[in-house]
Amino acid sequence: MPSRPPVAIAEFSVSGPEAGPYGITAGPDGALWFTMVHHGRIGRITPDGEVTVHQLEPASGGPSIITAGPDGALWFTEFRSHRIGRITTSGSVTSFPLPTPDAGPFGITVGPDDALWFTEANADRIGRITPDGQVTEFPLPLSGAFPSAVAAGPDDRLWFTMNQANAIGAIGCDGDVTVHPLPTPAGAPVGITAGADGCMWFVEIGSGRIGRITPDGKVDEFALPDPASRPHAIAAGADGNCWFTEWGANRIGRITSDGRIDEHDLPSPASEPHGIAQGPDGAMWTALEIGTIARLTTS
Repeated sequence: MPSRPPVAIAEFSVSGPEAGPYGITAGPDGALWFTMVHHGRIGRITPDGEVTVHQLEPASGGPSIITAGPDGALWFTEFRSHRIGRITTSGSVTSFPLPTPDAGPFGITVGPDDALWFTEANADRIGRITPDGQVTEFPLPLSGAFPSAVAAGPDDRLWFTMNQANAIGAIGCDGDVTVHPLPTPAGAPVGITAGADGCMWFVEIGSGRIGRITPDGKVDEFALPDPASRPHAIAAGADGNCWFTEWGANRIGRITSDGRIDEHDLPSPASEPHGIAQGPDGAMWTALEIGTIARLTTS
């Protein structure tokens, strides 16, 4: 069996612990961009640790997930102000209110049509916004599903987790939705990503499992050593594996395409890891709610 990969973890302070670094993504400018959900800010950190912060208005908007857009800007959801935000690499911010009141946008990703696709957790809808701000919304066939994270799949569909429906959904660019229930009760899936194996990988925060679903809907689940570890976000790495955060266990984990798992403790106790992304340097970067960004490199 392959040995556990040696890793080095460095932490960079980006805010006070009350700001809540949350989502993170690689930008088009060679830096990482992240949200600070409690203070309504967007941050930028270079691979060598230089930090820039941009304040949003209002500060109570709850910026959550962030992604690099097709237009060279960063796009993010504002869960509490029910808007989609856009920030250029120079720091210019634009916001787009959503048609549905109290929609609660959360996950966001770029689709195969060069639009941004996002979840509306409070409204049981999937939204689409073009780079010039035109919004379309598609209703889900379930109520109370709490659609959460979303990622583009290898089949030109957008795949998303339904946290309260315990299911994985897929939506085509025409709005056609397919629902795949999960085999484990109360799995409560959150993060999702496209793996190197042509499948979608997701985390089950409620049951402490990592899941894999094929484009035709076959689900496999892999139990983590600690069922209370509360995996939260997941991202594909340059090594062909998927890396995930364990919010409840203060760890970063890695799962191979055949389901082998290894875990790495974070240096600071109770750091509450949330979002994770591969950086331009090939390392995995994660946002820690205590006010730091961590970089994990393997050798």
